[in-house]
Amino acid sequence: MSAAPADDPAPGDSFACDAIEMVVVPRARDIGGFEVRRALPAPRRQMVGPFIFLDQMGPADFIVGEGIDVRPHPHIGLSTLTYLHEGEITHRDSLGTDIVIRPGEVNWMTAGRGIAHSERSGADFRAKGGRLSGLQMWVALHAGDEERAPAFTHLRADELPLVEGEGKRVHVVAGGLYGAASPLARVSDAVFADVQLEAGARLPLDADIEERALYVVAGWIDIAGDVFAAGRLIVFKPGDAITVTARTAARFALLGGPAMDGPRHIWWNFVSSRKERIEQAKADWKAGRFEAVPGDSGFIPLPE
Repeated sequence: MSAAPADDPAPGDSFACDAIEMVVVPRARDIGGFEVRRALPAPRRQMVGPFIFLDQMGPADFIVGEGIDVRPHPHIGLSTLTYLHEGEITHRDSLGTDIVIRPGEVNWMTAGRGIAHSERSGADFRAKGGRLSGLQMWVALHAGDEERAPAFTHLRADELPLVEGEGKRVHVVAGGLYGAASPLARVSDAVFADVQLEAGARLPLDADIEERALYVVAGWIDIAGDVFAAGRLIVFKPGDAITVTARTAARFALLGGPAMDGPRHIWWNFVSSRKERIEQAKADWKAGRFEAVPGDSGFIPLPE
């Protein structure tokens, strides 16, 4: 089997499609024996709409007895959106939530003024071993919502709208697309969809979304003659009509939304429109003033 490989995009590259603003090649990071590829924030692009953070988790294969252990850690000023393609993760937080997320499901955790949570492989996953892969994104909150009460929402796969036909399967996870609206459209103006295309299938991208990007999870896609492989975040200019064609069977995340109401500061797990608020969050975590996570006594110390 062969494919038509393309060189990694470099600053200054031009594209056949004028609607492409930039292509981000993620940076690989190890978070305790588990590799993630971080596409946002990037040196030349901090946010796409309200999305200020995007990690591709894995794919990683775990033998029996192994798994991930992300100890309790804090967040402020954002909502986390976790969406799995394979495997499962047990989420616990300081609200008392204790739930397993599986493929096609979504965890939406709003930190607001402050929350702590952990993400670990549960006993069932460790007993069998297996593969884990998915996406985790952070959605910055509007300035007026940054100090709202923390909250958590879990949606099963069958609660998310599915738009399909002509070789396309689009799970609308957040916001509204193609005439379908996720239940999460009521709590955020972020747009996120999990798109799967058969080889040769075509999908137009909504030009009404002010800021848009797609992250290629698997396969090869074509945009006006430019071909992109997995592991690329493609950011588009506003307002242009775009159609994605699958060169092979492909999967990608479509994300975006309105531009934020001003710049955001990000440090470790904290996001805020105010630098002094991040300093306060650092002091609060170091002093143990965040609520604890029931059933999980560990914690990740403040980076020095």
